[in-house]
Amino acid sequence: MTLAVVLVIGFCLGVRHATDSDHVVAVTTIVSRERSVGAAAWVGVLWGLGHTVTLLLFGGGIVLFGWEISPRLGLSMEMLVAVMLIALGVGNISGVLPRLNERVHRQHAPHPHDESSFEREPAPYAHLGRLRPFAVGVVHGLAGSAAIALLVLGTIKSVSLALVYLALFGAGTVAGMLLLTLAMSLPISMLARRLARVEQLTARLTGALSIAFGLFLAYRIGVSDGLFLGVPHWKPR
Repeated sequence: MTLAVVLVIGFCLGVRHATDSDHVVAVTTIVSRERSVGAAAWVGVLWGLGHTVTLLLFGGGIVLFGWEISPRLGLSMEMLVAVMLIALGVGNISGVLPRLNERVHRQHAPHPHDESSFEREPAPYAHLGRLRPFAVGVVHGLAGSAAIALLVLGTIKSVSLALVYLALFGAGTVAGMLLLTLAMSLPISMLARRLARVEQLTARLTGALSIAFGLFLAYRIGVSDGLFLGVPHWKPR
């Protein structure tokens, strides 16, 4: 397999990987509270970067050092995604994430009583707001890196080509998630300008979807796949 083919396939599959159902649900839950298309696009980029960092570190370890993933460990990593989806959904419905976003937005705005002072909210809130999509991407990358790396090992014999493939796969994921968040945020942003309650309603709906999908994944992983009951059987996907 030539380098050019590896680059094209890796990037294209990375773009497609961004549209996996659990990725879409997680990012939609976060994007539903963003007020601008630019902020939503930044969410997609940060998610993709977090996913890529984990993919390169963990997937690279599998390719380079032959790390083996036990069924219980593989299922545990996937369970982290389910827990995270439930937590994101609860945060949207309860209003925790909206309040965090409010503090992040206000931190970058001038103080109303002194336009020259640029007084801001405490810095930790802004850092949390920026790190949330990155951390979500890291969790998803951890759950999916084993499957991606094992797929690479099964088709590419050269270690250097395998690492290039992983890097391009990660770049494709960033691009795919950027496009996805832009597509999701445009109609929401346009409606929010006309109807004040659209943002709140969208956040509640995406929060409920995130909780439902997280519970579905938790049941499948914990019960059907045997993480908590029976013998764990894990097939990377």
